[in-house]
Amino acid sequence: MDLTVTDLACARGGVTVLSRVSFRLGAGRALILRGPNGIGKTTLLRTVAGLQPPVAGMVSMSPEAVAYAAHADGLKATLTVAENLSFWAAIYGTTDTAAAMARMNLAALADRQAQNLSAGQKRRLGLARLLVTGRPLWVLDEPTVSLDAASVALFGAAVRDHLAAGGAALMATHIDLGLDEAEVLDLSPFRAEAPVAQAEDDPFAGVTA
Repeated sequence: MDLTVTDLACARGGVTVLSRVSFRLGAGRALILRGPNGIGKTTLLRTVAGLQPPVAGMVSMSPEAVAYAAHADGLKATLTVAENLSFWAAIYGTTDTAAAMARMNLAALADRQAQNLSAGQKRRLGLARLLVTGRPLWVLDEPTVSLDAASVALFGAAVRDHLAAGGAALMATHIDLGLDEAEVLDLSPFRAEAPVAQAEDDPFAGVTA
């Protein structure tokens, strides 16, 4: 498992927000993206996951190797916890949902519809989906939103197990998940320069009061 990002530029709303981003992420490692709000962490994650094309540069890993978890939990409201995980397991061609439920402390909720879960329970179920994908690279956008301290610890342990099994994780988070394997990449140096308006495009250029 090897993700290589080379001179990547990505855009949000047609405006380039990051440029010249390069890094490598190997098996058993985690990389945490940091930077101020709006710098482009979500945009970079979506680009790496293959959900939007880059403006320039290259992502070497196939999107088929990626499991992406964003702010939405990806749940079907009228399906139970067990049914939601079975649905996703079928999508990814896997079968073991019991281990995922146990890992994220969902076994007692197996027969409860997703619409009747609390926000934290829904989040745990959405993250349990990662465990049934069988994919080596987890791309995570603020994965601990709505989780209490105990659930953050559960998820941190799940990530560590994933890394120990040869997987990798790329994530944007400000929460300490206790990952000794993690490196941090500050995106501030990769912020794209703001476009400068040309004088001929400004009808008031050169006019003084």
